[in-house]
Amino acid sequence: MWKVLQPEGWAPAKGYANGISARGRQVFVAGMIGWNGQAQFETDDFVAQCKQALQNIVDTLACGDAGPQHMVRMTWYVKDKRAYLAHGRELGKVYQEVMGRHYPVMTLVQVADLVEDRAQVEIEVTAIVPD
Repeated sequence: MWKVLQPEGWAPAKGYANGISARGRQVFVAGMIGWNGQAQFETDDFVAQCKQALQNIVDTLACGDAGPQHMVRMTWYVKDKRAYLAHGRELGKVYQEVMGRHYPVMTLVQVADLVEDRAQVEIEVTAIVPD
């Protein structure tokens, strides 16, 4: 079971939660990038790579009997925060298409580089499946 933590008087967070309290079995997903299951990039498009990374997360969560609704924390590492900001609406649509309307705690960090040269984004997740 989880509960969104929203301090009284604060404006609602958009696209993420300020905090979550949860109890249950923890599932950790390593940083997923925008390549397919055969470790091949099908595109260099930022939004398409984000969609693939999110799908990779869903597929990995399923192996732990979990789904997007169990996510409590996401950390996004992007090479270019301007690309993230410029594609906000598209990313919102892609996110909802893959993850639904569940918005965990989220952090976004711009990094100098990622291990895979073609990767535009890497996303890691923590999920908690209720007892």
